Amino acid sequence: MDFLPEKLDDYVVAHSQAEPQILKELNRETWQTVLNPRMLSGGFQGRVLSMISKLIQPKNILEIGTYTGYSALCMAEGMRAEGVLHTIDKNEELYDLQRKYFDKSEFGSQIKQHVGNALEIIPSIEDKFDLVFIDADKANYSNYFNLIIDKMNPGGVILSDNVLWSGKVIEKLNPKDVDTAALLEYNKLMNEDDRIETVLLPIRDGLTLSRVK
Repeated sequence: MDFLPEKLDDYVVAHSQAEPQILKELNRETWQTVLNPRMLSGGFQGRVLSMISKLIQPKNILEIGTYTGYSALCMAEGMRAEGVLHTIDKNEELYDLQRKYFDKSEFGSQIKQHVGNALEIIPSIEDKFDLVFIDADKANYSNYFNLIIDKMNPGGVILSDNVLWSGKVIEKLNPKDVDTAALLEYNKLMNEDDRIETVLLPIRDGLTLSRVK
């Protein structure tokens, strides 16, 4: 879904910070070797994640949906020296690729990988979080929020990706479209829950920025 004309979008990207070399390498390897490479955050959104993290300077970060580790590395750029980033993914086949790039970065020792069902893993993590990024199965977005909201520090930020879902959120709902229905419910929840304040940014496929009161 394109919010800007292509030439204007190209201008925006050209006048934003370029991705670091390690992320260029990960981007390239993801497109060469992994299924569904469009799931990658990509250079522009990655710089947005990095900037938000640097502004927050989080001690503890949680990512739900690691994929190949691109977004985790972006958020790690703003993490405190004593910080920890927990990242969860159900696909164990991507573990080694993630670890390869985590260890190539300066943040390798601070990034903890978890493989399995995030709904089961999140309650087992004792840390409270300053930054959370939700980018996993859309049907469980609301469930993830309900699990993490009490594990957030005051002033913490929750980022939610793909909340515009290629524009399907404003189209007539197909009764069989479980993901769009779940996102409609989630977007309503994030706008109405009085524990947070939310702004939905039309960046790429939609990025919701929610601050815990």
